[in-house]
Amino acid sequence: MVLRTAAPIKWHVVLLDCHSTWFYFHSRFIRCVRKLLFSQVDAFRERITGEAENLVADFFPKKLLELDSFLKEPILNVADLKDIHSEINVKVPDPIILNNSHDGVDVQNSRKRKMEDGLDDNCQDGPKVFVMPGGMIKSNGQLVDLIERVKPEIRTLIEKCNTVKMWVQLLIPRIEDGNNFGVSIQEETVAELRTVEGEAASYLDQISRYYITRAKLVSKITKYPHVEDYQRTVTEIDEKEYISLKIIVSELRNQYVTLHDMILKNIEKIKRPRSSNNEALY
Repeated sequence: MVLRTAAPIKWHVVLLDCHSTWFYFHSRFIRCVRKLLFSQVDAFRERITGEAENLVADFFPKKLLELDSFLKEPILNVADLKDIHSEINVKVPDPIILNNSHDGVDVQNSRKRKMEDGLDDNCQDGPKVFVMPGGMIKSNGQLVDLIERVKPEIRTLIEKCNTVKMWVQLLIPRIEDGNNFGVSIQEETVAELRTVEGEAASYLDQISRYYITRAKLVSKITKYPHVEDYQRTVTEIDEKEYISLKIIVSELRNQYVTLHDMILKNIEKIKRPRSSNNEALY
């Protein structure tokens, strides 16, 4: 009886088959992932397109009319700016009466201490303020209410401009030689939208600077309550901020008008920046 031995296993063939199978399934997986990503990107483009077209056609006209009516409200048409002033109740401390019998000694000792501490005699410091007797010094309530109404309008303009800018950028075709007049219109529109975004962001910075400047002046008043100029400067800052807020609302309205007019006048070139070859022949 002859025993048959098993044929030797060709491991290199098995490994090659396994590698081919793995590569096949891996390639299919990658294609499925890419197809899913492309579908999500297309859905994003369609969503941005729908939102941007709705903004230009409906939202911009409504918003400019709302801001125009806002400009006519009494809060932005104060005849006398004194009506927006806010009193700062800081009491002037009583003067400190020095005893004449010890004036010379105290002055000499104080000068000696200043020289030892490295301070100059010309350095003047106000009284230290730990707690205000009347509690917290409030901000200008009328301006705070007005700012709280204006800030959401600024943020809305920035967000809507960003959406429209993204829509126009997605419509820009690939770079080619010639027939780029429509592309230049798209680029001008994107540049205008970017400019509006920057100006709106600067409005927010302006509001922050107002609060910081006013806080420094109020702290000066608490430290030097006997100086009237600091209190007058606070009223001047409040009046300036009120006028600036009215200008900001007016600029927001004008920017909506400008963007709406510019995009509608060039909507055909924005959507189809390049004409086809067949259309160019006729």
